[in-house]
Amino acid sequence: MKLINLLLVFALLSFVFSCQQGEVKKEVAIETKLDSISYGFGITIGENLKKERLDEINVDVLVMAISDILKNKELKIASDEATSKLREYFMKREEIKYGKFMKEGKEFLAKNSKEAGVITLESGLQYKIIKEGTGDKPKLSDLVTTHYHGTFIDGKVFDSSVDKGTPATFPVNGVISGWTEALQLMSVGSKWKLFVPSELAYGANPDPRSPIPPHSTLIFEVELLSIQAHKDANMKKETTKEHIKKHLKLNKE
Repeated sequence: MKLINLLLVFALLSFVFSCQQGEVKKEVAIETKLDSISYGFGITIGENLKKERLDEINVDVLVMAISDILKNKELKIASDEATSKLREYFMKREEIKYGKFMKEGKEFLAKNSKEAGVITLESGLQYKIIKEGTGDKPKLSDLVTTHYHGTFIDGKVFDSSVDKGTPATFPVNGVISGWTEALQLMSVGSKWKLFVPSELAYGANPDPRSPIPPHSTLIFEVELLSIQAHKDANMKKETTKEHIKKHLKLNKE
């Protein structure tokens, strides 16, 4: 669960407890419509906490903190310190949950860097030239049209304009940073294989609708078909947005 979602949970809890008078009780009778609404909020919050496997949280201490805030009591832990501890807690949970992808990605890239023809850039991006083109190289402000085929390091396909049979057009500066860096080095007509570390791809926050887990190292075969100049990019702003949504932010397929 992201920190912002946790804060939303706290906000909902605050609403529930702001409806109560006096000291927080262990058991509260549900007698009014507002009581039912409050209990409904509790069910939703509890289900979300359980879904995120946060049922280990000490609910009594959580309630005490909310009560202290609402009654303007002195906090047992300073707000800044609490935020820092929350951030540390969720980072550790994420490392445990997705550590496999981080470890496998690093091991793959370390081994891949020794393969014949693979070039490793200072950023950590790796590429291998399949076919070298002779055309121009795009600038950061240009639109480009490409065919691409994206896989995980185990070879499983997660997105492919090749499979869809439709090239993708998008601004060079409107995609993941690994692509942005590589495209400016490619000439029209080139086809490269990119090995993109997680931090140059979708990192910890891929589109939740996509099949890409957080911290995944990705592989793309990218063929640069054409470049459109900056003036054309401005004229085709709306079309570009649709292409990005369709091709580069990944759909459910």
